[in-house]
Amino acid sequence: MTDRSFRFLVSAAAVCAALNVLPAQAQGSTSTVRPGDQIAAVVNSDVVAASEVLARIAQLRDEARRRGDVMEPDEMRKIALEALIVDRVLVTNAREAGAKVDEPELDRVVANIAAQNKLTLEQLRERLKADGMDYKRFRENLRDQMLMERVRDAEVQKRIKVNDIEIDKYLDEQHAKANKNPQLNIAQVLVSVPEGASDTVVAERKARAEAALARIQGGEDFAKVARELSEDSFRDKGGEIGLRFAERLPDLLVEGVKGLKSGELRSSVLRSPSGFHVLKLIERQAPLAANQVTQTRSRHVLLQPSAQLSAEVAAQRLVEFKRQIESGQAKFEDIAKANSVDGSASQGGDLGWVSPGNFVPEFEEVMNTLPLMGISGPVTSRYGVHLIQVMERRVIEVEAKQLRDQARSALREQKFDEAYQEWVKDLRAKAFVEMREWNL
Repeated sequence: MTDRSFRFLVSAAAVCAALNVLPAQAQGSTSTVRPGDQIAAVVNSDVVAASEVLARIAQLRDEARRRGDVMEPDEMRKIALEALIVDRVLVTNAREAGAKVDEPELDRVVANIAAQNKLTLEQLRERLKADGMDYKRFRENLRDQMLMERVRDAEVQKRIKVNDIEIDKYLDEQHAKANKNPQLNIAQVLVSVPEGASDTVVAERKARAEAALARIQGGEDFAKVARELSEDSFRDKGGEIGLRFAERLPDLLVEGVKGLKSGELRSSVLRSPSGFHVLKLIERQAPLAANQVTQTRSRHVLLQPSAQLSAEVAAQRLVEFKRQIESGQAKFEDIAKANSVDGSASQGGDLGWVSPGNFVPEFEEVMNTLPLMGISGPVTSRYGVHLIQVMERRVIEVEAKQLRDQARSALREQKFDEAYQEWVKDLRAKAFVEMREWNL
């Protein structure tokens, strides 16, 4: 799943997430000044209502309280008003840019919202009414959000330049990094040594580990001996730790199998603070050739922070999801289907096979450190908060042109956030903004 498709899913289906996690922009990008309300600011062809500023201040106050921070009222008012002004600048710019979202497309978006919340369209209308939102305004806010996403991507991408020197440097760095940090699959039999053990106990434990090594050297199956004698969490897996990047393994274990070929057994036991280890190198990933890349197949659960769902609460939900999965109470794919807010939800969060550079950096960096079937903690990106699991990895050969195209995409992605902030700053500077006097 490329970053481009990732962004598309967020701008369409993911913006149309469950009602309790709708983005703040989709709830209030189009201002409606109700009778008795005041105008806090005029922005281009739109306005910011005082009631919106008060609502945003309440949101900032709640977030600060959860973090244990204290914010001065004047500071909160300034931050809230400026954020809403920027929202209006982006919305009015998107409208003026001439981008279009036709009615059938908007109908599909609204239907998607209803389906993800297990509601009929009529029930969706009732839910919105109960939340104090007019259905027509709801549709127009969604339209504005989709327009903003489209114009943003088009305009920001125009600002990003990547040259051949940068691509050459990126490819060299990635190749060196991949070969410096190979994946290793190590199996062990651990005979633990209690802290503060006497010399007699240490000697007895060492003898037990050496006896296990002798049995394996004599022809017994390593996994059988590990299941019988090992005293760690990998015992039930025959001692096999699983394929992991070397940097994610204890240095002592990596050094312990240094020089071994795949399938070889270390000839002596290894002492560590935990005890005595009998080690076998199941597999060492071969160095990558210049035309090879490691592809990853991962899946995720994506939650989007909003006025109703802070980033902190979203992260807490993901931590609970992780606990349920690791304890066997739930399956990753079922949680993704029920909770994830992008188009991969229907596939249990499966993002398919991807090459390096196809996801946003903050997502990919964490994904690359996970062992097979390992689950991350909450990972924040510009799309929301993710829970990531790596399902498979493979090495494939790639044509030179494709390799350079992937590098170009990765570099463009690395530059996106800075270019986006510059674009927003330019729009804000050029916008017509008139502040109005109003009372809290």
